[in-house]
Amino acid sequence: MKPDSPNSTTRRTFLRAASSAAAGMATPAVAAIQQGGPARATLAADLAAPPVRFNRMIFGQFLEHFHRQVYGGVFEPGSPLSDAAGFRTDAIAAIRDLRVPVVRWPGGCFVSSYHWMHGVGGSRLPSFDKAWGVEDPNTFGTDEYVKWCRLIGAEPYICTNAGTGTMEEMSDWVEYCNLPDQGRNAKLRRASGVPSPHNVRFWSVGNENYGAWEIGAKTVAEWGPLVRESAKMMRAVDKNIQLLAAATTSREWTVPLLKEAGKYLDYISIHGYWDPLWENNNPSGYLDCMMRSEEPERAILDAIKLLEETGHKDRIRIAFDEWNLRGWHHRGFPGGGTSEDLIRRRDENDRNETYTMADAVFSASFLNACLRQAQYVQMACMAPVVNARGPLFVHPGGIVKRTTYHVLKIYADLLEPGVVPARLECEALRSGGKSVAALDAVVTRSEDGKRLAIAMVNRHPERPAACRLAIGGLDGGAKVSSTVLEGDSVDAYNGVQRPGRVVPAVRQGALKNGEIELPPHSVTIARIAL
Repeated sequence: MKPDSPNSTTRRTFLRAASSAAAGMATPAVAAIQQGGPARATLAADLAAPPVRFNRMIFGQFLEHFHRQVYGGVFEPGSPLSDAAGFRTDAIAAIRDLRVPVVRWPGGCFVSSYHWMHGVGGSRLPSFDKAWGVEDPNTFGTDEYVKWCRLIGAEPYICTNAGTGTMEEMSDWVEYCNLPDQGRNAKLRRASGVPSPHNVRFWSVGNENYGAWEIGAKTVAEWGPLVRESAKMMRAVDKNIQLLAAATTSREWTVPLLKEAGKYLDYISIHGYWDPLWENNNPSGYLDCMMRSEEPERAILDAIKLLEETGHKDRIRIAFDEWNLRGWHHRGFPGGGTSEDLIRRRDENDRNETYTMADAVFSASFLNACLRQAQYVQMACMAPVVNARGPLFVHPGGIVKRTTYHVLKIYADLLEPGVVPARLECEALRSGGKSVAALDAVVTRSEDGKRLAIAMVNRHPERPAACRLAIGGLDGGAKVSSTVLEGDSVDAYNGVQRPGRVVPAVRQGALKNGEIELPPHSVTIARIAL
């Protein structure tokens, strides 16, 4: 999208329906923000149109063997806060409370040199992790991962090794997990004390194999045939699995992939981090983050175009199965050897002061994009679930629920299941020659049509907003229950010393002349009876 000239007072954003069937698309008409007073906006919704039911898998999570996500995160044998199996019970309770539907594992870059058979059975030896330059003890493997998923109430989603691994190794992993007792791999699982199949439904061929940073990276010419033949072998073991493959929003990579292997796939897997901090951990400030808050939807619309071009738009869905505002800091890696100094620098990912209202507002904007494109985006996995850039910080003495945790919580708990078409007219937020809509909103409706839940974001750092709800059947003084997440500043965060600085507040009231008020730098879900 080319930005309008700095002298223009209006602009057309990329937030447009990808097709006439893309319900819930809030298409802002944007004008320059004026100084003084609340920002003005109007949200209209077409309640006569059939809603699109969104898939709750957009609230998924991701777990990788990186720094303290697994060991010292969800899995810490010997800790007084862990159960007999070594799982952190405080983390389990907090993640269960998010109602996480699916968790992708074990990577990430880690998986491209991970051999699953090293992490099963009774006699396990440590492996050198070639991606992250550390020793992995292999005490948390397939059986532990699946057990943990069941404890948190999530479906397991396994990403396979398409880097140094083989097609047969991928299909053997499906055998281990899903066959009752046929063959050596199912018998290995039974001998390991797991008599019943794990029944893992979701499997991905590879992770970011398009990238030079990935161990075992593939060329465009190599990737499609590898995915095709791997998918054939995996489906030969279990025809009912759901298959994904590493893709991008680049036509050069994804069109050949879909032409070769599209008939075998259920999803394409795309990734996004919009504040890249891989080498230098200098997190962007609030306004810089807001200027990137519309980019996830652009990526989704680009992916939809590729599915349409290849004839797969009505069958293959999109899984945004790694996403976060902040890229993980891992200077010199992947594949950086064993530098202890560089490995210690990964501690910077765990600084709670990084995860402010910028992260909360951006994350809500991301989820709104997925909801608007609910017909196509059927899965999304925040990366990761604990520690590093995750919504939950797990330390030896307890946990901290970061600002993003509370966004995920209110979206999972308070939205209605159907997304209805909507149009948002609002002012623009400008910074550094760029601009985005100051507000973002999605309208959801209950199955019986009697309730609305409206997810609203005010991106402006300082100004409140007054949004008029132009929705048929809605009284101008209707009662509203609003759950609001805001901070005392844009840099507000939750930490070990102040874990409750940013928490949602429930406010009961009524619309004033059909308007709802939104605090600056806030996320609100307003529930209204029709």
